[in-house]
Amino acid sequence: MSAPSLLRAPAGAHPSRPRAASLVVAAALLLAGCAGGGDAAGPTEAAPPPGADDGYPVTVDNCGTEVTLEAPPERIVTVKSSTTELVLALGAADRLVGAAFLDGPFPPDLAEAGADVPILSERAPSAEVVLAAEPDLVFAGWESHFAADTIGDRAELADLGVATYVAPAACQGDGYRPDPLTFDDVFAHVLEAGELLGAREEAAALVEEQRAALAEVQPSTAGLTALWYSSGSDTPFVGGGSGAPQMIMDAVGLENIAADIDAGWGSIGWETVAAAEPDVVVLVDSAWNTAEHKIEVLESNPVTAALPAVAEGRYLVVEFAATEAGVRNVDAVASLAQQLVEVPLP
Repeated sequence: MSAPSLLRAPAGAHPSRPRAASLVVAAALLLAGCAGGGDAAGPTEAAPPPGADDGYPVTVDNCGTEVTLEAPPERIVTVKSSTTELVLALGAADRLVGAAFLDGPFPPDLAEAGADVPILSERAPSAEVVLAAEPDLVFAGWESHFAADTIGDRAELADLGVATYVAPAACQGDGYRPDPLTFDDVFAHVLEAGELLGAREEAAALVEEQRAALAEVQPSTAGLTALWYSSGSDTPFVGGGSGAPQMIMDAVGLENIAADIDAGWGSIGWETVAAAEPDVVVLVDSAWNTAEHKIEVLESNPVTAALPAVAEGRYLVVEFAATEAGVRNVDAVASLAQQLVEVPLP
């Protein structure tokens, strides 16, 4: 078996750092183990993915890191639901050799495609776990996934021939963080991912489909205000003014009471929520912090229990996996718009 080699190493990269040395040792052990493993075909012997000779090499500036792929990646590891579901939606399930840190089950339209994807870790995986899957591309949902105590530094992985890519909506550096995030940004991300994966036609078709679905949503014109309640009991963690929550609420026609937070998410006090008196509350539903639990928090807190939105049950629910930029955002807009028709509005 040969080491992954789709990535062109950046100029000046070197393996001399201690963490890089540990990754090299881990990779060497994995490769040595594979060398004596019999006649099984390695990834370089598999049939090339569609588009293998079309438009490569591809180079992108990803959160300030230059990434060049010489050919479509054949062994992809994803971290977070947003990245995993995008790979599935682009028809590359057969190239997914591992996924980690999923936020819940796949949506119905992707459940079959994702049924056989190996789950490497419930949280952010270690470098050893990732390297054991022998990836040629690691596609992560957050920049922070590439850290010394998780997957490893991007430059160090590049030294090993492993390409890395972060969902552009999660870039945090000046000039890279979307401010605010828009659906045009999300669709551009889909197209760029399609270019990297050799799935340009699939990406273009997906964007066309999602643009059409978004255009069919009728946003509310009632001037309703909303709290996007993500987590927290003592201090609520809420959707801020520049990320996916704001983008989704804008498309639904809701005014975010925390729009002045210059971030995708942030914390405010319950007194601030009460003073704003939102017309509706958007509850983020997850297995570890359900919408039902959030309702209990709101109804048991004397500051919020008296709010008309709480007293009258004006709740909208969105799944956690739809709250980060990705292929679920348009469906989240459509769902919230439908729920608005059904709640007892003021």
